[in-house]
Amino acid sequence: MKVYLIRHGKTAGNQEARYVGSTDESILEEERTRLAGIHYPEVDAVYASPRKRCLETTELLYPNHTPVIVNDLAECDFGAFEYKNYKELSGDPDYQAWIDSGGTIGFPGGESREQFQNRTQRAFWRILLDAERKGFGHIAIVAHGGTVMALLERMAAPHKDYYEWHPGNGECYEFDPDSGRSRKLEVNS
Repeated sequence: MKVYLIRHGKTAGNQEARYVGSTDESILEEERTRLAGIHYPEVDAVYASPRKRCLETTELLYPNHTPVIVNDLAECDFGAFEYKNYKELSGDPDYQAWIDSGGTIGFPGGESREQFQNRTQRAFWRILLDAERKGFGHIAIVAHGGTVMALLERMAAPHKDYYEWHPGNGECYEFDPDSGRSRKLEVNS
């Protein structure tokens, strides 16, 4: 089976380098135009985070598929850092502690990286079981940058650090769950 992990289209929060987790914002209008002109791999089914930005991206990339919504694909719970950016958080001792930890300690009032990775990995295995049961050979998962990073850091070979897997908006990784091999796909207009 081939799994295509796709990060949603760009939002205002992404453009402003904000921590966008539970905030449910739409993708930018110019991003709709850009994504509509790109050809993504053909798939048998699409699974998506429940956030508006993921569902809108799914609609643009795979208009002939109704996505299976998987709540546990949602972005990390950023807690007190939600919808803030570096500039707004600089000087905050909790933010500095999080930076100093390499992003491994939990967000105040939110999830730790380990909790987030455990949640998204459980969702991924449930998706694979569903896809295998239905006989799908190629599936897309439209989710968040953090979700893609969490999954690939845990499962992809060769192993790379969490932040090395950071996808741009609309970027796609092809992942083979049997071998663990992953590669960034060049999607073309």
